[in-house]
Amino acid sequence: MMPLMDSISFEKTPVVMIMLIANGLAFAAYTMLGPSVLIHFGLWPMGTEALSARYVGGIPSFEWWQVITYGFLHGGFFHLFVNMFALFMFGAALEMLWGSRPFLTFYMVCLAGAGLIQLVVATMAADVGNVYPTVGASGAVFGILLGFAMMFPNQKLMLIFPPIPIKAKYFVILYGAFELWAGISGSMSGIAHFAHLGGMAFGLLMILYWRGQLPIKPQRTLRR
Repeated sequence: MMPLMDSISFEKTPVVMIMLIANGLAFAAYTMLGPSVLIHFGLWPMGTEALSARYVGGIPSFEWWQVITYGFLHGGFFHLFVNMFALFMFGAALEMLWGSRPFLTFYMVCLAGAGLIQLVVATMAADVGNVYPTVGASGAVFGILLGFAMMFPNQKLMLIFPPIPIKAKYFVILYGAFELWAGISGSMSGIAHFAHLGGMAFGLLMILYWRGQLPIKPQRTLRR
């Protein structure tokens, strides 16, 4: 079962709490410092240096650290709130189940994996009129949703629209199918659908690895 809200604390879920604080501080830094933060720490496609004339604060180019730092920047308060709310609600359940160190590993693998997938897709799609950075923790959050559904498959979630309960396993399957359709069809442009799918894919691989269901066997098994 998902932990009660009053059972979540810094002592029990330190990684979730630190991530909430870190994302909040990064959002404040971006708000105060402006485009220079995005130039250096957003996830840019490869080979964008020649297309930098319209950007203020520096020359946008891909750097290796952006595969991680992009996940701590957000395009607006609503974007930040939605991701952090999901991290709080679902990430805390996983951290309390697995422990802090495995959860941190899972979070960072999903974040970096989503960034790598998005980097490939964005680089292939980049052109003179369509160069922009990717920001947000959504890739890691989608990995967490996948992890939650695998650990608590029959936990019922209440949707906002339509207002009906649905089991976590079905919710994630439907959401993943929608993201795949939206990414392939190009619907809802401006959203990194393939980053979301990348986070889910790397989250699945991580859990299968922990369970010993991949050719490479882990030194420890996942706590269910």
